Amino acid sequence: MSFLRRRSGQPAGPDFDVLAMDPGDWPGDFGAAMMTGPDGSCQGIFLRYDLFGGRGPAMFIGNLPEGSPARETGDEVPFEVRQLLAALENDEPVEFVSAEDFPVMLGDDLLIVKKVKVSEERVFCAQFGRSDGVLVTVASWDRPISDDLYQLLKPLPADMFQQG
Repeated sequence: MSFLRRRSGQPAGPDFDVLAMDPGDWPGDFGAAMMTGPDGSCQGIFLRYDLFGGRGPAMFIGNLPEGSPARETGDEVPFEVRQLLAALENDEPVEFVSAEDFPVMLGDDLLIVKKVKVSEERVFCAQFGRSDGVLVTVASWDRPISDDLYQLLKPLPADMFQQG
């Protein structure tokens, strides 16, 4: 899989490929944010997809490299789940319930996806680690995550994440 390898050279944004659905294929609003470390390094890229006409996001996709502080939440609730709920102005407490690994076939390749269940039953969450150490997390509001979604994830162009 081409997205499972580190880019060569100096990228314009993060030093890793950012996996997401192409915003041109998404019928609603799209937003992206970069988490920067104190040394200026990229500690994560977060993509927000809004299908609700500006009333809140339907999905967050996070790309977090090794060492990113957002990977260590302390309570096993993924950072992206909390960001999704905050964007929806849902301030109900959410807790980790369980996690289970599932195999997903991508062409001839096998991807092991961890499905994370939290106490808010309208949130669906899945995570997988890439060979370059980046953790990809998909958090969805009121829409189950199907295996077909992983077929839609692809690297976005680095120039989307240039700081201007």
